[in-house]
Amino acid sequence: MDFEALKAEIRDYVDTRGEYWTERIEAENAVSPELWNELRERGYLSLAGPTELGGKGLPFTKYLELLELFARPHASLRMIVHVSNGTWRSLAPHVDAEQREKFLKPLIAGQIKVAFTLTEPHNGTGADITTYVEREGDSYYLTGEKHLITFGHIADYLLLFARVRGSAGAEGTVALLVPAHGEGIQNNLMGDSLGVRGTDHSHLIFNRAPVPVANRLGAEGDGLSVALGGFLVPSRISVAMTCVGLAQKALDLAVEFSKTRVTFGKPIAARQAIAFRLAEASADLQAARQLTLFAADQWENHGGGAAESAQAKLFASEMLQRVTDHASAVFGGIGYFASSPIERVYRDARAQRFEEGTVEVQKQTIARALLG
Repeated sequence: MDFEALKAEIRDYVDTRGEYWTERIEAENAVSPELWNELRERGYLSLAGPTELGGKGLPFTKYLELLELFARPHASLRMIVHVSNGTWRSLAPHVDAEQREKFLKPLIAGQIKVAFTLTEPHNGTGADITTYVEREGDSYYLTGEKHLITFGHIADYLLLFARVRGSAGAEGTVALLVPAHGEGIQNNLMGDSLGVRGTDHSHLIFNRAPVPVANRLGAEGDGLSVALGGFLVPSRISVAMTCVGLAQKALDLAVEFSKTRVTFGKPIAARQAIAFRLAEASADLQAARQLTLFAADQWENHGGGAAESAQAKLFASEMLQRVTDHASAVFGGIGYFASSPIERVYRDARAQRFEEGTVEVQKQTIARALLG
């Protein structure tokens, strides 16, 4: 299947099955295993993976065109596609031959679920992590705490970052593939969230949980390189494109509503105040789309993109807030009710500010590049 045919297929999928799953997830407040299976069987979890590892091998910029479409129905559906098509990037440069067969290929094929497990409740997300391991023979014993772990409860493995006990900074950090459930592991769902409903987020507590040393990626001291190197930049760009996709959904809904909602004998689209809101949203959205594609090109073709990815994530996530605010205002009071489609879009948009780093983290990254 050529790319344009695949894109048309996915556009039809998100407009039909995507809307079905949106309604079902909101009603059940859960993501059914059927959705994972459906996405895997259609090949949508393998779009970005290299062909030699069983993926479709789409160029990054082409994959982003599809990810924008997947962002338009429910955020949990988008999250599955995004995580499954991105987590492999952390593993690929570091796996040995056995790990390639046991973890990497099944992950790209959608046969196993791997949750990225870095964030801790009492630290930042980086070299100050305190979850630690102690090695005894061929096993590590893991102690500490993680939270806000997307798909952490239903995952088969946690791609978990810790440090060798007694080490400091990046030195001594390790990347481990840890079973999500088992001895010494408390794996608790974090409960309901404002948006992105159904995407389970896990709070994990480890009390000397045993992990085979053979499940370590790279060497001791490579943990943060596994977590950030080769993964963070494309993931930030991907999140920026999901902001574009959801904003496009919000704008489409607002345009459609403005043409059918009549006040004082005219559709509200004829009111300049409404038309100007839509125009501003459209310009804002297109600017974010082009900035995101520029960042993708810098990463894919020019070997850079760290600052550009932060710029794209910063601008696109803030753009999404502005566009959904405009769209909600167009709907007026009816948009505040769950029966209105913009209500769910508005809620889901708020989560995008925090994925792959807050607004402040993006500004810090950009400033560091500017100031050296």
